[in-house]
Amino acid sequence: MRLGWNDIKVRASGFAERWRDAHYEKGETHTFYNEFFEVFGVSRRSVASYEEPVKLLGNKRGYLDLFWKGVLLVEQKSAGRDLAQARQQAFEYFPGLEEHERPRYLLLSDFQTFEIIDLDQGTKVRFALHQLPEYVEEFSFILGVEKRPFSDQDPVNIEASEWMGRLHDALQASGYEGHDLERFLVRLVFCLFADDTGIFQPRGIFEEILTTRTNRDGSDTGAWLSQVFEVLNTPEDRRQQHLDADLNRFPYVNGDLFEERLTIPAFNAAMRTLLLGACMRNWEKISPAIFGSLFQSVMNRTERRSQGAHYTTEQNILKVIEPLFLDDLRAEFARLIERRDSGRQKALEAFHDKLASLRFLDPACGCGNFLIIAYRELRVLEIELLKALRKSGQREFGYHAVSKLDVDQFYGIEIGEFPARIAEVALWMMDHIMNNRLSREFHESYLRIPLRKAPHIHPKDALEADWADVIAPAECSYILGNPPFGGSKYQNEKQREQVRRIAHLGGSGGTLDYVTAWFIKAGAYLQTSRARVGFVATNSVTQGEQVAQLWPVLFERYGLEIAFAHRTFEWRSDARGRAHVHAVIIGLCRKDQEPAAKRLFSYSDIKKAEAVESKHAALTPYLFDAGSVVNRHLVVKETSNSLSGAPKMIIGSKPIDGGYLIFDDVEKASFLATERAASKFMHPFIGGVEYIQGRHRWILALQDASPVVSGYKSSRLNWLENRSDFSWE
Repeated sequence: MRLGWNDIKVRASGFAERWRDAHYEKGETHTFYNEFFEVFGVSRRSVASYEEPVKLLGNKRGYLDLFWKGVLLVEQKSAGRDLAQARQQAFEYFPGLEEHERPRYLLLSDFQTFEIIDLDQGTKVRFALHQLPEYVEEFSFILGVEKRPFSDQDPVNIEASEWMGRLHDALQASGYEGHDLERFLVRLVFCLFADDTGIFQPRGIFEEILTTRTNRDGSDTGAWLSQVFEVLNTPEDRRQQHLDADLNRFPYVNGDLFEERLTIPAFNAAMRTLLLGACMRNWEKISPAIFGSLFQSVMNRTERRSQGAHYTTEQNILKVIEPLFLDDLRAEFARLIERRDSGRQKALEAFHDKLASLRFLDPACGCGNFLIIAYRELRVLEIELLKALRKSGQREFGYHAVSKLDVDQFYGIEIGEFPARIAEVALWMMDHIMNNRLSREFHESYLRIPLRKAPHIHPKDALEADWADVIAPAECSYILGNPPFGGSKYQNEKQREQVRRIAHLGGSGGTLDYVTAWFIKAGAYLQTSRARVGFVATNSVTQGEQVAQLWPVLFERYGLEIAFAHRTFEWRSDARGRAHVHAVIIGLCRKDQEPAAKRLFSYSDIKKAEAVESKHAALTPYLFDAGSVVNRHLVVKETSNSLSGAPKMIIGSKPIDGGYLIFDDVEKASFLATERAASKFMHPFIGGVEYIQGRHRWILALQDASPVVSGYKSSRLNWLENRSDFSWE
């Protein structure tokens, strides 16, 4: 049975570890390459020979270090020798070989470095021995497989999301939409990922069945996909006896992903081409960011603004999860590693159990990016822990060196079913990625297919749902995420009502941003939970009138404190239609859990990612040091009376003319050229855009002017009436 790429990568990792000190050409070459071919499950003796003689120019005789006729020539040197010399020597052998014997591939090596040349494609790849697991598919020809034409430098994340976006649009335009379309796309994403990462064995069978078994006109593509989905939902021992052999190669996946029966779309040739284009992306290289980007790529701009959806980059996610929990866990692990007493082993095992006991809730999880990155980082920490346990005396892989972390530690609430399902699938994918990494570290295959556990992603409105129904407060460790922003002027009527009801401020209900409702809901949740909170928010929650509305609720009603914060920085999004906002990050905890030192991250340039950290005894809601302030909770409140006794302001500038009396610089100059007397009525008109961006606008304030001068209409009135878009009606 041919090995799958996951197993091969595990073997490659073990090979690289065993040969990390190899250096002598003559004494070690044969053993080195015998074991190298075994990485692929191939006996070297069955395909290649050592010291094959060959005639050189001038009737001299040379010897090929390793030769596989028509396929591979290896020129081996001792460690540190110049591979350019090895390359020249290899080419000198070619004239002495028959045409059919000349190899397509040259492999040059000094044990610690590999250089593989594809003479047909004219390509060269060079890498170190310890990188062999990463580059092992460059040797796919050993298995008789053509290497897939991918480049590590391709922008695969954006490419793949755009291909899926185009497929979505084509399916929707054909009349296939709604729940079935969303569920269908999520299944495709999983299959494309599984095809390139070893969940499907052998690799590439999903693309192969679409390429070789479906008609070019797309007429049967939907039917084949339906059969694949059915097989993925059927255990091997319950499949039909005469099931098509190509279909029977697919594994049983479980996880409820393929359980529901969907109406399968009718494809045409163009739609089939789009699907095959998506197959050709290198899904193995895709980061979890793809899933958020995918969601953004199939939303229109209006929906994105109304829902306040801004996809978060990995860099910004780490700004939340590191001070929220990851830095503390890493520091605790570092202290355990330094222990040299007899209790070190049990302490490490207890730390492992602690990691497995953590529970995470993202109550606005979108496509799950926060949960995915949090899971990845915890698994990275766990791998280091397992390595430490092994060094402490546990040598076997099967007991300690098995992951105790799993996707069922993660909970999410997401109003849209489509992103909720993507979040679920993305966590399974990250689980598979980390299982492969664990396998390579311990040189044994560790897989979790079929899926046994599932993340808890609930398609609900987080502001209407009781979070305790999703995860009991006593079980929750951390609440994190990027809730929708939505300024008060951009909220729809339902959103505005939700914020007012949750904030319960009385009177007009305040002018809070939509995101504040998540802060307040978290505050209520923490009354029976010891969880800590880390949310991204608009920086307006730490400025102006919102401070006096939001923070007394958090401080006084719910007894929370600021544990850490990032001051204003420029939001950066990897999604199509990038978000352009200024954000802050706020970490909250109950007062009885507040750390002695509060961490504050400040930016000298909000457009740059680098932050300077400082530590403080306390922080104000304006994100300043409050260590010497008597009342750290002091806020500036609005008042209807002037402190200086000035007359009460009724309203500020509020033009209600439809914009016809507002001028830019060009319009102003044109108008005053014909109506000089109007200059005294022309005033600067400064709003937020003008103030922040330095722009200029002018307004014609005519409250003291007569509409008729010397029996003639004002030039402005003539100008207005001559505009095609103006009407007095």
